[in-house]
Amino acid sequence: MRILLVEDDERIADALAEELSDQHYVVEVAYDGEAGWDLADSFDFDLILLDVMLPKIDGVVLCQKLRSKGNLTPILMLTARDTIGDRVVGLDAGADDYLVKPFDLQELSARIRALIRRGGASVPPVLTWGELNLDPSTYEVFHQGERVPLSPKEYSILELFLRHQRRVFSRAQIVEQLWSYEVMPEEATAKAHIRGLRQKLKAAGAPDDLIETVYGLGYRLKEISNESVSAS
Repeated sequence: MRILLVEDDERIADALAEELSDQHYVVEVAYDGEAGWDLADSFDFDLILLDVMLPKIDGVVLCQKLRSKGNLTPILMLTARDTIGDRVVGLDAGADDYLVKPFDLQELSARIRALIRRGGASVPPVLTWGELNLDPSTYEVFHQGERVPLSPKEYSILELFLRHQRRVFSRAQIVEQLWSYEVMPEEATAKAHIRGLRQKLKAAGAPDDLIETVYGLGYRLKEISNESVSAS
């Protein structure tokens, strides 16, 4: 899941980016409203964290500008101002939620998860595919009740497939979705992570081809047969 963080305080921005990266989000950071607009206008994000007080374009104006252009990405506004009037202005500008600084990181994480779920209304809190379960709130994966230890990128790849269960992803698309635009690796890196993910799922009892190769196109979750469902 990709988050755009627009925050002019570099200390806060870098700390938040590190915390969110530890939670398996891909984070792009902009330190002013103009840079935030350029990123939001050029790339797709699952959520925007938007500070109110920004140089060049302030957060309220940026939020209004995004909404006026039809950008429906969930927006969580961050501000040091804690008055009803300030909250109303932010929400009226098109923000989906509002959090006052200083805030608790656990509360921020919970609000992010809630907004991302709301943005994809059909996505349940726990993602399931047959006997495989991924819980985004705890970053844990289980197969038939057995915990599957994954690296952060393996977890992110599996979450990507589970959130888009019928979609085929090429290696280039996986890299684009799960790595920062500034540090995108070669496509072979995605192949290596998928190989590691398959090996760990197999060790936990999952089918060898749970993540199947669609030749010439990419990868996807293999369709679950009725026999497999009834036998489980």
